[in-house]
Amino acid sequence: MGDAGEGLVDAESRLAERMEEREQEKRQARQAAASGDPERLRQLESARLARTEMQRQLELTTHPARKQQLENAIRELDRRITDLSKQK
Repeated sequence: MGDAGEGLVDAESRLAERMEEREQEKRQARQAAASGDPERLRQLESARLARTEMQRQLELTTHPARKQQLENAIRELDRRITDLSKQK
């Protein structure tokens, strides 16, 4: 029974983390919208969607090499998102 409880707590913490990420993304999107560059906004949204998909895949995969690929891809997407968010 303890394992089931741990799984529930883990799922709740992942959900809370994801909700915080979405709030941060919304704040960044509002700031980016104020700057008015539609191409940069498109690139930013595309990178965010790709990151979400990579994170989902990472949570589901079991192969160590694939996990490493996904972690590297997520780091690169995080870098791009940061760069695009800083541009004005």
